[in-house]
Amino acid sequence: MNLKKPAAKSESEGLKKQYLKSKNICKVTFRLPKEAAPDAKNVTIVGDFNKWNITETKMKKLRNGDFILTLELPCDREYSFRYLIDANHWEKDWFADKHIPGDSEVDDSVVVV
Repeated sequence: MNLKKPAAKSESEGLKKQYLKSKNICKVTFRLPKEAAPDAKNVTIVGDFNKWNITETKMKKLRNGDFILTLELPCDREYSFRYLIDANHWEKDWFADKHIPGDSEVDDSVVVV
C-alpha cells in the first residue's frame, strides 16, 4: 500500500545531512513521518548501507509518532533504501534526493552524499 505523497515538505520531513569533512562522512538523518505510517509499531530502514538486511537497522519512534534514525555514511556515493513498516509493508521516502525502480511494489529511495 503506497500512501499519498504529502502536499508540502515541512521542516520535520525528509533527509537531513551534516557533512563531516575531516572524516569524509555525512551524518544523514532519516525521518518517516507519522502520516506515512500512522499505525506503525516498528520501522526499519533497509538499503545498500546495511546490505538490505530487514532487521538490522531499527528506527526510533518519537512521541509525535514519527520514526527517526541517523546514520554515518561515506561521502561521494548514492545509497538506495526503503522503509519496512511492521515487517510487512514497504514505503519510500517521498522527500529523498531521487527515486529509482526497485524490486518490490515500491520504488527505491536514493540519498546522495
